[in-house]
Amino acid sequence: MLKSLYSGVTGMKNIQTKMDVISNNIANVSTTGFKTGRVRFEDMLSQTNAAAQTGINAQQVGLGVQVGSIDTVMSGGSLQSTGRALDFGIENGDSSFFNVTDGTNTFYTRDGGFYTDPDGNLVTSGGLQVQGYMATPAAVNDATFDPASLGTNMTPITIPQTIGGAELQSYNVDSDGFIVGSYSGGQSLVLGRMGLTSFSNPDGLQKSGGNLYTESANSGDPVNGNPADAGYGSIRSGFLEMSNVDLANEFTEMIVTSRSYQANSRSITTSDTMLEELINLKR
Repeated sequence: MLKSLYSGVTGMKNIQTKMDVISNNIANVSTTGFKTGRVRFEDMLSQTNAAAQTGINAQQVGLGVQVGSIDTVMSGGSLQSTGRALDFGIENGDSSFFNVTDGTNTFYTRDGGFYTDPDGNLVTSGGLQVQGYMATPAAVNDATFDPASLGTNMTPITIPQTIGGAELQSYNVDSDGFIVGSYSGGQSLVLGRMGLTSFSNPDGLQKSGGNLYTESANSGDPVNGNPADAGYGSIRSGFLEMSNVDLANEFTEMIVTSRSYQANSRSITTSDTMLEELINLKR
């Protein structure tokens, strides 16, 4: 009898955790690059009243439920056109992320809404510097340009306003991530290339707030690469990745979760009624 009370309590407590995750998913349905979460449950220890024997199954009574995992579903969200040159979406690369830094720590994000600061540095809305591969010096954009000349170490991306006295007129980023600037005098220069970082288990990344993730013991090591390389996806300028939250699914889960909470509450009140009847036998 008392076991049923405590089983009901574990059900209510852990179902509340699922409701917390569902509410967070719905709250972030419009958050750029947000990845939905899900909760999976598993049963707790069972009390064995009789061990299994040949031809006879064991007699066991479960002692409740517990949270098995809270997963981040890293499937890609759809890309939404913005028409803004410094908005970037990653296409066909669910395990790839933009690499950003605060100068000391490195973070990873799918939110490609970037800006430039007064010094021409490419930054996030929170002021973190976006990293990639810079051409030093900037290379002429012609058929002889060798992408290998950009090097393999990521550094903060800068879009110079002037090069050799020539003024920046415009710039663009192609699907391979190359940043090409047009300068006065008709110069077209490759300034650098956007960088991407991939993980063997992106589901293992830890959320750090601000649409940022950090490496964890279960994510695997970060592997830097280039847009359009195998497994990294391509970059689409003028697009942002939308949240992958499915509202229809979340509302359905909310209904099921609410009913489960009510059912667990009812099991507690029913057990209490049975205990009351037992106590009343003495009267």
